[in-house]
Amino acid sequence: MPDLDIREIHILRGPNIWANYPVMEAWVDLGSLKDTGSDEVPGFNERLKAWLPGMIEHRCSVGERGGFFQRLDRGTYPAHILEHVTLELQTMAGHPLGFGKARETCVEGLYKVIVRFDDEVVVQECLRTARELLLAAYTGGAFDVAAEVKRLQDVVDRNALGPSTKAIVDAAKERGIPWRRLQEGRSLIQLGQGAKQRRIWTAETDRTGAIAEYIAQDKDLTRTFLKQAGVPVPEGQTVGSAEEAWEAAQDIGLPIVVKPTDANHGRGVFIDLTTSEQVTDAYQQALNEGSGVMVEKFIPGVDHRLLVVGSEMVAASRGDPAVVVGDGKSTIVQLIEDQLNSDPRRGELETCPWDKIDTVKWDPVILADLQNKGHTPESVPHDGERVLVARFANWAIDITDDVHPTVRDHVIIAAKVAGLDICGVDVVCEDISKPLEEQGGAIVEINASPGLLMHLKPAVGKVRPVGEAIVNMLFPEGDGRIPVIGVTGTQGKTTTVKLLAHLLASTGKFLGVCHSEGLQFGERKAVSKQGDRLFGAQGVLLHPWTEIAICETSAESIILEGIGYDRCQTGIVLNVGSDHLGLGYIDTLEQMTKVKRCIVDVVLPSGTAVLNADDPLVAGMAEYCKGSVLFFSRDAGNEVLVKHREAGGRAFFVSAGEIKLAEGIAERTLCSVSEVSLPLDGHFAFHLHDVLAACGAAWDQGLGDEAIANGLRTFQATA
Repeated sequence: MPDLDIREIHILRGPNIWANYPVMEAWVDLGSLKDTGSDEVPGFNERLKAWLPGMIEHRCSVGERGGFFQRLDRGTYPAHILEHVTLELQTMAGHPLGFGKARETCVEGLYKVIVRFDDEVVVQECLRTARELLLAAYTGGAFDVAAEVKRLQDVVDRNALGPSTKAIVDAAKERGIPWRRLQEGRSLIQLGQGAKQRRIWTAETDRTGAIAEYIAQDKDLTRTFLKQAGVPVPEGQTVGSAEEAWEAAQDIGLPIVVKPTDANHGRGVFIDLTTSEQVTDAYQQALNEGSGVMVEKFIPGVDHRLLVVGSEMVAASRGDPAVVVGDGKSTIVQLIEDQLNSDPRRGELETCPWDKIDTVKWDPVILADLQNKGHTPESVPHDGERVLVARFANWAIDITDDVHPTVRDHVIIAAKVAGLDICGVDVVCEDISKPLEEQGGAIVEINASPGLLMHLKPAVGKVRPVGEAIVNMLFPEGDGRIPVIGVTGTQGKTTTVKLLAHLLASTGKFLGVCHSEGLQFGERKAVSKQGDRLFGAQGVLLHPWTEIAICETSAESIILEGIGYDRCQTGIVLNVGSDHLGLGYIDTLEQMTKVKRCIVDVVLPSGTAVLNADDPLVAGMAEYCKGSVLFFSRDAGNEVLVKHREAGGRAFFVSAGEIKLAEGIAERTLCSVSEVSLPLDGHFAFHLHDVLAACGAAWDQGLGDEAIANGLRTFQATA
């Protein structure tokens, strides 16, 4: 058996027994290292500290900076070290998260290593890399930390949420809005639940229409529409040949711009052209970047990107061109490396506000400009000569507070004319603080999926909360939540869910229901073996009509996948038994109680835990509930129930053959037990707890006494 053998990896995508957020749980067999302390291997601690010096920040259980290093020096076991190394590699890759645990199972040498994550692909790769690093540290082998961190950063770039999407998701989390990534490796995100959900893909929303995107992509159509709406745009026209381009240039008046009708990111845009040769060459290159070519009047000035969200301009950046200054000795390529690429703000990662200037693959527009000035990349400019080497390399200079009110109005109108709810508007002018009409400025382009990084990480100026602006547009009020009712226990879950769905059907709201027999949307049922797992809960919350979600949550789901919802309005725990002991190395009733308690842990502060007072393990969960508690019991004299009522709590119970509900000491009769259509005698006596729990949850959801009683009489139970 190999050392540190990763037996299984479970991605707990929802709340779980370790935390109320996603974690990775890896089952790791330590092999021959199971009895090896970190202080017993010569040179191990020194190698580990030298390779990962940042772990000095790990406080560990010691509770102070350097705490983990103290544990290393005193001697700690490999699973604990693997946890910390995985966390540190995540941090170095760009995902700084601090939660982790390592716990022994009942199998000798087999541990669970738990680590919080932002991206499940990244955390698994960090775990595997941490294993290889530790094996090298134990054996005295070599390990190239820098190369491995670079590789992990590449994994982050390929799989993790991009900065634009992450900014929106972070703003949603700040508002308490639930979110879910709908496709791994993609920035397709669901915000909110059921009928209140919205979706985003980077900086596009579910209301970014195909028509609006078509208009934004067609630059000539955009220019025509904006001109008709009174927005300043350059004069221009589409052309079908180089000859037509030169004729149009003469009609419009030199200098002019030649660009594709449907490209983006400045590709194939040639500016400040004055000769027939320049126009002819630019026409062909522009045609290579798009499906057509247009000629526009050249607008002198600086490029600006203004971001419109809804009906507001929320951020603006200036894009200064990148220029090198000759020294009479160095080539243009050398000057770029010395004067520009050495700037720490430039880099290849998305988090860098400025890109490095590519000195291998040159922009054809820049090459043409250099050629017009008698240069090549290997030319040596005169001392003091300024040479343009990139048009769009110096974005991220915040100028939001400088934008003139009339310019704000123009860009908002431009977005509305196109029909875009989120829009990046490109403005060229000399001074953004003055009206465009006074200086011959113009809007030259609009973008349907604008990048947000320039506003989130400006190289110069203020950070603008653009993610917050987008979330506020999507959710002008509320948190996008629908009532979620979670039901767990060892027995009776499916019956409780079905009865509760029957009761709440009288509200007229659309119900999304999942249980061990499948899923139900309104009256339509779908058979599924995963109804009580993560799949079922995510399904009912994905359905666009769901107004109330009722979710059976099995022990398997909590242990192996996590819960399919982050919070619930009502959490029902029926009982705790030994039926599923052994699953996922949950071996004791105490551990299983913690599993079932997860439903209580995620009850919202405004919500309610509906708990069985007749089961001591369930009754003890009340102290962990952040909301209120409603107890149910077969016995009106149950000690837990009585104390709860004396304190003013709510309860459902049976007394003298009648089902009663109480608020404090005040009580009233709902109906007699004999009126309930569900069999409750003999072998079916256990159903009484299911009935009481369903009644308590329905009452908590605002259902009236008569509606609950009628539902109990009319429920048709299966055998």
